[in-house]
Amino acid sequence: MQLAIVIMAAGKGTRLKSKRAKVLHEIGGRSLLQHVIASASQIVAPKDIYVIVGHQAAQVRAAVQDTGVQFVDQGEPQGTGHAVQAAEPAVQGYENILVLSGDVPLLKPFTIAQLRDFHLEHRAAMTVLTAVPHDPAGYGRVLRKSETEVTAIVEQKALTTEQQKIGEINSGIYAFRTEPLFAHLGELKAENSHQELYLTDMAGILVKAKERVLALQAAHAVEVLGANTIAEMMDLDREMRLDTARELMARGVTIFRPETTVIDSSVEIGPDTVIEPYVQLLGHTKIGEDCRIRSYTVIENTTVADRVLIRQGCVIANSRIDNGAFIGPFTHMRPETEIGEDAHAGAFVETKKIKLGKGSKANHLTYLGNAEIGAGTNIGAGTITCNYDGVSKHTTLIGDGVFVGSDTTLVAPISVGNGAYIAAGSAITENVPEGALALGRSRQTTKDGWAKARKQRVEEAINKKDGPRR
Repeated sequence: MQLAIVIMAAGKGTRLKSKRAKVLHEIGGRSLLQHVIASASQIVAPKDIYVIVGHQAAQVRAAVQDTGVQFVDQGEPQGTGHAVQAAEPAVQGYENILVLSGDVPLLKPFTIAQLRDFHLEHRAAMTVLTAVPHDPAGYGRVLRKSETEVTAIVEQKALTTEQQKIGEINSGIYAFRTEPLFAHLGELKAENSHQELYLTDMAGILVKAKERVLALQAAHAVEVLGANTIAEMMDLDREMRLDTARELMARGVTIFRPETTVIDSSVEIGPDTVIEPYVQLLGHTKIGEDCRIRSYTVIENTTVADRVLIRQGCVIANSRIDNGAFIGPFTHMRPETEIGEDAHAGAFVETKKIKLGKGSKANHLTYLGNAEIGAGTNIGAGTITCNYDGVSKHTTLIGDGVFVGSDTTLVAPISVGNGAYIAAGSAITENVPEGALALGRSRQTTKDGWAKARKQRVEEAINKKDGPRR
């Protein structure tokens, strides 16, 4: 058992001014902690990842339970050193551990692997991942005695005037050989303003014990930056989303004005697809090749196949759209919608739990709920499937090659056979056989001269009341 990863996730994050635990705040479509676990899971198996929980422990566990990681309850958090003390029984059988912060979401698996390899290669007791950001204020500084060796880590509040000029910061991310770590972990003392046990003090303790303490500088400082305020967290969100956009563009996706888009890190997009400004692609959305997603569209947890056009202002969730379909503008596709190949769901169409067959069209001002619609069917403007009777939902079945005239209401449960016609303005309450014509409207009555006579009566009444008009 050579390596385990310990993730610190017990803190409150009081400076966020939020009721939620810090690691449960989201950027890039996932919580801070989920991002860290995702990166760590590319280094070791989830069973070798130990998340230290404390504040809102039950909520943190529930949020990442499905990742397969293990948990260590720190109780009332008393600092990072105390967290590792709490984890000791769980990880003492490993030769080495990596300690990551649950609130540093931009850290990439490549950088974690670099830290691991450097630490193992040099057989260090402790290896500190460092960085040189543009502004080191607020971070502890790393004191070196050589190109790789460290003498101590000094917290921001304890820096001398000369030490404040040091630009290299402590990221709070470490590698340890467990034998010397646990041999000296009990030497930590809460001699600081917060009366907590700081893991940073292990650098000085291990140096004093003649153990090797090394430092490895991260290539990109932004990877190790955390956030103590909502504003700082949104800076990380912007950086992550721009990084996601850059990766997608490198794979052949065109993204106009990427700074205006909101694309979660879990989204997949195929080459030659075009994403216009102000689009939001969220959750586990997957978009194929040669698609175009026009501005102000929001797509969440949806699979979009190839050559699909989604026009402006659509809202789509938990659905599927097949090859060559046309959607929008202003279409609302609610969960469990399936749009078939070359099908159309057009302007101001709302769907919920439906299947629209290959080549079928619902182009205007229509609500389709709990319906299965065959291939080559035309749904006229203003059509409504009346699926809810106040207690239960019912299904409408429409076959292939059906013509549904405008302003039709289909009162479910009901079926319409292949090739049937439904006259415009009908209220259909009974099944329609294959090839039949259904009319469900009252007969028109026309009264000749009625409007002219009414106008004359109105004028006579006015003249009688007010006198003749001049």
